[in-house]
Amino acid sequence: MPELPEVEVCRLGIEPELVGQLIHTVVIRTPRLRQPIPPELVPLLTGARILAVRRRAKYLLLDCAGPGGEGSVLIHLGMSGNLRFVPPGQPIEKHDHVDLVLSTQILRLADPRRFGLVLWQPGPPALSLQHPVLASLGVEPLSAAFTVDCLRQAFSRRHGPVKPVLMDGKLVVGIGNIYASESLFRAGISPLRPASGISRPRCELLVAAVRETLSDAIAAGGSSIRDYVHSDGGAGCFQVQAAVYERAGEPCRRCTGQVRQIRQAGRSTYYCPSCQH
Repeated sequence: MPELPEVEVCRLGIEPELVGQLIHTVVIRTPRLRQPIPPELVPLLTGARILAVRRRAKYLLLDCAGPGGEGSVLIHLGMSGNLRFVPPGQPIEKHDHVDLVLSTQILRLADPRRFGLVLWQPGPPALSLQHPVLASLGVEPLSAAFTVDCLRQAFSRRHGPVKPVLMDGKLVVGIGNIYASESLFRAGISPLRPASGISRPRCELLVAAVRETLSDAIAAGGSSIRDYVHSDGGAGCFQVQAAVYERAGEPCRRCTGQVRQIRQAGRSTYYCPSCQH
């Protein structure tokens, strides 16, 4: 599933091409993904101008204004979705569900598993964060609000292992499986340690490690583990520099130990028991 770095890389890729563009029409080929696509998107967006491209957690927000009023298109890429620019007349492929038709090109959403979302929130951009899919989300890990005190407070109420807690989007958004494992490795914290038992100094290390891991992943174009590709069709390469993720049985890159794989909350966790405590 595309996580925060992949969605941010997508945003950075499409923003220069979208801001200021006029939407000539919208083509909806599949009326329902994870939820129904609002049919009113077609009249609302026809003739609208795209004013900004933002990200909240793993959602892309296209702020628009036009004859139908102002509002934001909320896009979630689901498990395997992608946005790409194609020229007019590009043949439709099996999983191409939605087109935003611009003056010289088309922004096309493909989603093989149909687990993504295309939704609409009317009103000014600030109101978009009140949409039900966004309203209960946690703090952005690359924002100034992601502090040691914020993380400690979140951890204090959770007594389970820290890695699934770190992945809880109601506490901190966008830290998926690969980035949780890598952040805990960089901070030297065992994924088995109870979240509520992590000290303030260790929370300081973890805040810094999360920021560093996500920033490095964005710089590397994200991680292309399975289906994820950029808006231009290219692949991310952060997985190549991963220290523990999918390296079970291999030597640790920090000590003489060996990377181990376990299951937590139905997901694979990778860590080095020798240098993560």
